[in-house]
Amino acid sequence: MPDTLPYVLILYYSRQGATRALAEQIAAGVESRSGIAARLRTVPPVSPTCEAVDPEIPAEGAVYASLDDLRHCAGLALGSPTRFGNMAAPLKHFIDTTSELWIGGALIDKPATAFTSTSSLHGGQESTLITMLLPLLHHGMVYAGLPYSETELYSTTSGGTPYGASHLAGQRSDRPLDEAERHLAFAQGQRLARLALALEGAR
Repeated sequence: MPDTLPYVLILYYSRQGATRALAEQIAAGVESRSGIAARLRTVPPVSPTCEAVDPEIPAEGAVYASLDDLRHCAGLALGSPTRFGNMAAPLKHFIDTTSELWIGGALIDKPATAFTSTSSLHGGQESTLITMLLPLLHHGMVYAGLPYSETELYSTTSGGTPYGASHLAGQRSDRPLDEAERHLAFAQGQRLARLALALEGAR
């Protein structure tokens, strides 16, 4: 059963922690608005072998997402590091299991957004965000990027796109979020929460 308080699901995969840092900042933006909560969830890595070897609960960070987390959310933020200009395989693997939600129209008219992290400035931030947008459209979700009323989009020299928040993590994936990246991720969370509340009422 869904909780009484509506929530935005922030579903991400993070290998080195950079995408996770963005997810936490988006969650802070969601929870800055009253009447809605943020729910952080991750996905397990995929293995070339057929047998799962990871524990059911990760040793640290967010717990693994279930289809019910997605089914009952009021909004969704989907996050992944880039993999050759595309989302990472573990996140794609999870999305590929959501057919029953698509068949039942569980996500139709819910707002969604995406966020990503790259090791290099031109490492495919925008193309990765677009790859995450496509399955959201197939699910009938309402995509919400970052409008240029967020003036950091004009001046950022690292992450931040109109398609969604992004982060330049550096070659060792150890560069922290800078002020512009933090602001844009927080603003993205705020916008998603506002739209989730509005569209929840309309449904």
